[in-house]
Amino acid sequence: MNISELDLKPDYQEETITFEQLADLQGEIIIEFGTSWCGHCQAAHDPIKAALNLHPELPHLKITDGRGKPLGRAFKVKLWPTLIYLRDGKEVARLVRPLQTEQVSQFIDNA
Repeated sequence: MNISELDLKPDYQEETITFEQLADLQGEIIIEFGTSWCGHCQAAHDPIKAALNLHPELPHLKITDGRGKPLGRAFKVKLWPTLIYLRDGKEVARLVRPLQTEQVSQFIDNA
């Protein structure tokens, strides 16, 4: 599967991709795990969006996480939101509960 084939939406969406499919992706992508009702996710929304606006070439996939969701468990997500930077299907960086745009920008720049 190519990154261009992913259905990237601005809101959290149910899992539409498997861990194995993500591992086969070529290129860079940020996966964000969380939920629309999570207060931490709501607080992080604007800082994440602002940082990603500086990197429009970087795809951003928002996945609804929760008890029993296989993708979040495969990535060992414990807290929301969790951002995972993948390069060629491999995790190269992780950021949990960012509060400031600069935190997200550093996460992207250092990945």
